[in-house]
Amino acid sequence: MATLTTTQTSPSLLGGVVIIGGTIIGAGMFSLPVVMSGAWFFWSMAALIFTWFCMLHSGLMILEANLNYRIGSSFDTITKDLLGKGWNVVNGISIAFVLYILTYAYISASGSILHHTFAEMSLNVPARAAGFGFALLVAFVVWLSTKAVSRMTAIVLGAKVITFFLTFGSLLGHVQPATLFNVAESNASYAPYLLMTLPFCLASFGYHGNVPSLMKYYGKDPKTIVKCLVYGTLMALALYTIWLLATMGNIPRPEFIGIAEKGGNIDVLVQALSGVLNSRSLDLLLVVSSNFAVASSFLGVTLGLFDYLADLFGFDDSALGRLKTALLTFAPPVVGGLLFPNGFLYAIGYAGLAATIWAAIVPALLARASRKRFGSPKFRVWGGKPMITLILVFGVGNALVHILSSFNLLPVYQ
Repeated sequence: MATLTTTQTSPSLLGGVVIIGGTIIGAGMFSLPVVMSGAWFFWSMAALIFTWFCMLHSGLMILEANLNYRIGSSFDTITKDLLGKGWNVVNGISIAFVLYILTYAYISASGSILHHTFAEMSLNVPARAAGFGFALLVAFVVWLSTKAVSRMTAIVLGAKVITFFLTFGSLLGHVQPATLFNVAESNASYAPYLLMTLPFCLASFGYHGNVPSLMKYYGKDPKTIVKCLVYGTLMALALYTIWLLATMGNIPRPEFIGIAEKGGNIDVLVQALSGVLNSRSLDLLLVVSSNFAVASSFLGVTLGLFDYLADLFGFDDSALGRLKTALLTFAPPVVGGLLFPNGFLYAIGYAGLAATIWAAIVPALLARASRKRFGSPKFRVWGGKPMITLILVFGVGNALVHILSSFNLLPVYQ
């Protein structure tokens, strides 16, 4: 997660909005059309809006609890003080699991999209080798310094935004209403596949580790931080809506079955879009934007994992200390990427399962405990106990959906 420093001048609102939006929007969005193909556009939008609402309010609950502590207090500090060591251990394990599984997901994604990129240049580079090489490059940047990651992320994020808008603008111009409304399937069913989408929706709105960082950035200014969370999450929701329109309006629903069977990785989706649109320039834009999306997500997630492990194991910031942390950060997911190069969809789903703990269940418990101890004098999330109950039910429900799905107890679009 980004480490932000307190400044004497009042920071702009835009900075915080971009931090939240940039943290949320990444390569994970490429999984959404594939996992939502069963529920299709309108049911999927309902799931996304409901998830956005719950994840926004769980983030606000972290802010409510955080405001009762000194600036710079971490998620772990607040959890340990309000909920005890037991919950802090569970929360810590879930954070580490999510960051590790996402690192693996982005190694898998980078391998597949780089393989596709090299194929466009008539070069045959295996996905495993491409993912391994990219992971080494990111590991080197992360090992150098946080400043190096910050500069690289700024460059990649800027390029990602430009290519995203160019790509989406082009894709929306090709949307076919008959495809979007799935006219070809007269007796299609959508609702049975809705539950399957929820863990992926949850994983697509993860920003909660940045809430303490925003308080460090803006001070104890709940009004500004609330605006950052609202506008940043709305930015992500708007982009996801455009992405679903662009993909589901161009690729017929039955074709997503074949995409999912091939692992649902980014390169397969890009190939499907390229085949439908038959546009060389748009194909190039898709490839470039997907590369930047993977790179920005990869850098952000691995820096968060790197800092978390350094703090957990007490490694110093020397070259040797950072090397130890880098090995611990990258070795397990790199091995996973070499052994299972096409696990992007599964990994994103499991990240959603673990994220239910620290992005939904724990925030609701923190808000409840904070109100009992402090009364939340600085800021209180609206809705009272019913809102806390809703977020708890949302988190537990997501976990149950993923468990049922793992045992093949939910309908799958195939």
